[in-house]
Parts: sequence; structure tokens; C-alpha cells
Amino acid sequence: MPEFFDTIKGFGVTFRQMFRKVDTVEYPEVKRPTAPRFHGRHQLNRWPDGLEKCIGCELCAWACPADAIYVEGADNTAEERYSPGERYGRVYQINYLRCILCGLCIEACPTRALTMTNDYELADDSRESLIWTKEQLVVPLRPGMEAPPHPMRLGASEEDYYQLGAMLAASQAGSGERNPVEKGPVQDWPVQGRDGSARQGEVQ
Repeated sequence: MPEFFDTIKGFGVTFRQMFRKVDTVEYPEVKRPTAPRFHGRHQLNRWPDGLEKCIGCELCAWACPADAIYVEGADNTAEERYSPGERYGRVYQINYLRCILCGLCIEACPTRALTMTNDYELADDSRESLIWTKEQLVVPLRPGMEAPPHPMRLGASEEDYYQLGAMLAASQAGSGERNPVEKGPVQDWPVQGRDGSARQGEVQ
């Protein structure tokens, strides 16, 4: 007898769901907002003077359980500096055919160069277009930034550079100001889409 009631109790869950209102979202006309820390498309960040945060250490590639990230590092020189460290990411690719958006790569990044946005529209009908390159992942230059290569603008030494850069980033997070080098109107960070167009997004 108890086994019979167990079966009825199991079907009770099904029957309760049958009479509930279906929550239908008319996507893509209606898009439900994601959680603040949603794991979406990746982006490569810059320092306030425009230099890239990526130092080409390849820790993100080693941490990826799906082997979806490919990085080739190269040395900075006095004539061509792309990051404040000794090296920079010369080649950076993420294969979204393999990526499971777990976020282990951003946890492994020592410079917060790699973060994840709230952009989840990654579907495509071409396998080749789902392999994103560095040019697609790096955030566009904002007002006050200078396109690399160029020398470090935030201090004479690497220690000064990182300390000042961290202070500027902290002040931006606290005040909502989006332009750390030149004062200007508050605006959202433009995130580059797959087609190269600028989209509004939030830096994590």
C-alpha cells in the first residue's frame, strides 16, 4: 500500500505543473535580464592608458577544462610595448564550439585581463565564426586611451603603474565614472560584437 501512494505522490508533481501558468518569453523581441555575475561572452580588458592587461602567461589556457583557449605570448620591447609586463598576448583565441562558460579561465587570470560579460547571444551557423580572435575580444579604446604600442603612461616603474592603475579602477567602481584618464560624461563601456560593432555592456 505505501508503494502505491509513493507513485501517486510522484505524479502529483506533474499534475501541479500542468495547471500552472506557462512563463513564455517572446525571445528575441523580449529579452529577460541576466544576473549581475552571469557567465557570458569573454572580453580582454585594458589599462586606463590603453595598454592591454593580458601578459600572455597562458594560465587561462591551462585552466580551461575544454581546451577552448589558445594563447601565444610575445616579448614587449622598448619600441613596441603592448602591456605593462615583460610579455603580452600576441595571439588570443577562444573556441566557442568547445567553451562551456564555466569561468575557470577568469579565476586563473592574474591581472584581471580576461573577464566575462552578460552577452549570451553566441549562436551562429558557421563553425569558423565561433572561433573568436583577440581583435574581437579586446575592448575598444575609450576616450583618453592611446592605441598600443606605446610606453607606460601611469608611472615611471611597473610598481607605480600597477598601483596607480588599481587606484583608478577602484575609484571608477566606487563613483560610477567611466573615464579614468580624462573627465567626461558617465557612459557604459562599449563592448564589441562579433561583427565589430560596438555594443553597450558592463565590465565585470
